[in-house]
Order: sequence, then C-alpha cells, then structure tokens
Amino acid sequence: MTLPKKVKIVEVGPRDGLQNEQQPISTEVKIELIHRLADAGVSYIEAGSFVNPKWVPQMAGSDAVFQGIERKAGVTYAALTPNLQGFERAVSVNVSEVAIFAAASEAFSQKNINCSIDESLDRFASIMEAAKAAGLPVRGYISCVVGCPYEGEVDPRKVAEVAARLDDMGCYEVSLGDTIGVGTPGSIVRVIEAVAERVSIHKLAVHLHDTYGQALANIYAALQMGIDVVDSSVAGLGGCPYAKGAAGNVATEDLVYMLNGLGIEHGVDLDKLIVAGRFITDKLGRENGSKVSRALAK
Repeated sequence: MTLPKKVKIVEVGPRDGLQNEQQPISTEVKIELIHRLADAGVSYIEAGSFVNPKWVPQMAGSDAVFQGIERKAGVTYAALTPNLQGFERAVSVNVSEVAIFAAASEAFSQKNINCSIDESLDRFASIMEAAKAAGLPVRGYISCVVGCPYEGEVDPRKVAEVAARLDDMGCYEVSLGDTIGVGTPGSIVRVIEAVAERVSIHKLAVHLHDTYGQALANIYAALQMGIDVVDSSVAGLGGCPYAKGAAGNVATEDLVYMLNGLGIEHGVDLDKLIVAGRFITDKLGRENGSKVSRALAK
C-alpha cells in the first residue's frame, strides 16, 4: 500500500458549500470565512461562482467577495465560470484561476446546465481560449461520476471519455465528483482506474459527497490509487441544488483529522479550521456537519 506523502486540499465551502443555503449570507460573512480558512493554512479556496444569479442566487455577490478579500500570498482564490460572460466577470476581479464543469450523465447535464454533455464541452472552448490568452489556469469538474439522480449508475468509461476531453482542452486538473454520494471504495476505484487509462493520475482530484457516509472511505481508496488532491468543504457544508437528497461534501475538518492520522502532510491547522467551521455554522444557525468538530466541542 502506497499513500501520498502530501495532499493538496481544495476547499470548496465558500462556493459549493454556501450555494444551496436558502437564507441570505452577507458578503462580509463570506469574506470573513475565506480569511479564516486562509489563516488556517488552506492553500486553495474556491471563493465564488460567476453563474447566472437567477439559477444560483447565493452566488450573486461573488464580484464583491473577490474585491473584498485580503489575499494571502501562496493562496489560490478560484471561481467557477460556466460561460464566457462569467469568465470575463471573474477576470475583472482578479481571480487566481477558474473552473469549468461538465457531467458524466446526459440527464444531469440537461437538468444542471440545460444542454448535452457535448454542447457543454463545446461551450467551454471559448473559455479555454480566453483563459490561455489571460494566462489563467483552468480546472475541470465532472459531476455524477458514480451515479446520477435521474439515470442511476454511470458507466466509468463515460467518465473517462469526458475527463479525456477536458484534459485535451487544456484543464490542468480534473476533479471527479460523486455528486450524490452513492459511491463506495469499490466503485470509486473502478472509476479512477478507467479515467487513469486516459488521463494521468497526477492530473486527477476527487470531490466526494458523504450522503451515504462513505466519503472518507472513498477518499482513502483514492489516496491508495495515487490521487493526491482532495476537494472538501468546511463543516461539511453544501450539496447540489439539482441532486435531490444529496447531503453535503465531506467535511474538511474530518479529512484533515484522517490525514493527520495517516501522517500525510497538508499544511492545515486543524484547530483554526474547526474555529472557521464553527464561525460559519453559527452564522447560518445550522448544525456543524463535521463529526470531528462535534467530537471536540468544548
């Protein structure tokens, strides 16, 4: 068994974590959360999304968030950009890099972004061109890599095909998302094996939801496969507005606790991270989704 010596944690809480919240969240609170995460040693923060606010109202203030954060050296402040208009908005507020997202399920692609998988990838060509001209790195996401709320089980070969296209387009990394959290270590390994035949394992990341309580086990299986980039969300915030019943992402606190136990470097201060998670859940008036945070509650 070989595990990576170091893992990069991609913190998606300020975007993926907050996008589903029904209550208004002030720009000030979002900025404070980002500052606390950076102070805890998180080196990559997905800080917002430049999507149509009609579809994701919570992300409407992303311009103000990026303009308001005090940037820390060595920290990547990224944004999701579904189209060229969103990309241009992101560039105007000096994002560090952008992310684009496709799905491995046709039905999910239609429900999520109102177009087919092929159409979504074609749509990203202009973003890739503009990003190259601007010198901005682009990260790719794939939703529903194990299962889809509308289609059921997803063929790993389909995931590999989409991943290869994102790689060919110029994405420096492709994050494999178990959007509805149905994966188990066995199915996650099968997906990674299929994708790694088309895209280098060193260009892959995992984004695993904890709906069925499998996320940490799945991450451990991915680490054994050679994956060394893991997406997570502080306090386990988030879910998917288009995936009914999908629980939040794996909690960053729980991921860090596991990595600490494995002796894997990650650069994050668990105590400060727990404080950041408690800050945002207090502001939201909701239960903290991190088991570690709850276990260490004083």
